[in-house]
Amino acid sequence: MTPDGTGPSIGAASQTMRLLRVALVDDEPPALRRLMMALDKEPGVEVVGQAGDGAAALALIRRGGIDVMLLDIRMPGLSGLDLARAIDPREAPAFIFVTAFSRFAADAFELAAVDYLLKPVEFGRLHEALERARQALSSRNARSRIAELEEVVAALRAAEVEPVDSGYAEEIWVPDRGDRLRLPVALIDWVEAERDYVRIHSRGRSFLVRKAIRTLQAELDPAQFLRIHRGALVRRDRIVRLARRPGGPCAVVLQSGAEVPVARRQAAQVRRIIGARAGS
Repeated sequence: MTPDGTGPSIGAASQTMRLLRVALVDDEPPALRRLMMALDKEPGVEVVGQAGDGAAALALIRRGGIDVMLLDIRMPGLSGLDLARAIDPREAPAFIFVTAFSRFAADAFELAAVDYLLKPVEFGRLHEALERARQALSSRNARSRIAELEEVVAALRAAEVEPVDSGYAEEIWVPDRGDRLRLPVALIDWVEAERDYVRIHSRGRSFLVRKAIRTLQAELDPAQFLRIHRGALVRRDRIVRLARRPGGPCAVVLQSGAEVPVARRQAAQVRRIIGARAGS
C-alpha cells in the first residue's frame, strides 16, 4: 500500500510483474545504445543478449531463454523479416520490429509481430510495446499448457497400458521459458548432444537440459531408444525410413520430418529395425 493507504505501491506492483528477458538486434550501434537506455528505465526487463545481424540473432534464439526480441528489419545478410520467417512460431520469442521504414509494417504483422516501432524509438511507445508482449506471452503460455496436457493425455490413452516400474525414466523435467515442464518420455522424438547439454526434441519443440547424452541414455529404456550416432539418440518407433546420402553418411527420417545422421557402424542395426517392423 502507499503511505496514505490508497493502493499498491510501485514496489509491490513490480514484484508481481512478469520478468521479460529481452534481446536486441540492430546493425547500428547508436540504435542499440538508445534501446539500452530506454530499457534501463523499464521495470521487470532484463537484457539477455545483443546481436548485430540476422545470423547472430538466429543463434541467440536457438540458445533459448528469450521472451522478446527487438528486431531491426534492414540488416546485412539475413533481414529481420527473413529471420522471423525462419523460426518455428512455437519456438519464436515475441517479435517487436524496430525500423526506420514504415513500408514493412504489413509484412511484419503478417508474421504476427507484437508491435512495430519507428526509429528513433520513443520511450513511451516502447513501454506500450513491451506491455503488449507481456499480454501475448501470457496468452501463448496458457494455450501451450493446454496443448501439452492434451498431448500427454492422448499419449497415455494411445498406450492403453498400466504404468509399470521398469527402472527407466518415464518423465523428464525440462526448462521451459523460465518454468519447469514435466515431459513424458513417450513424447520424446529424438535427442542430440550439445557439449555438456542435450537438446530434447518433442512434437515440434526442443528443450535444452544440462546433462551429458551418455547419462540420459542410461536413464532411458534401450528397447525404446537407439544411439545412432555419438551425439544422437532416437526413439525407435519414430523412425520412418533410412535415407541414403550420396558421398556421406545415411540418415534416419523421423515421423516429425527430422533427418538425423547415422554413424556408419550403426547403419546395419537401423536397417534391421526398419526391416523387422516392415515384416511384422
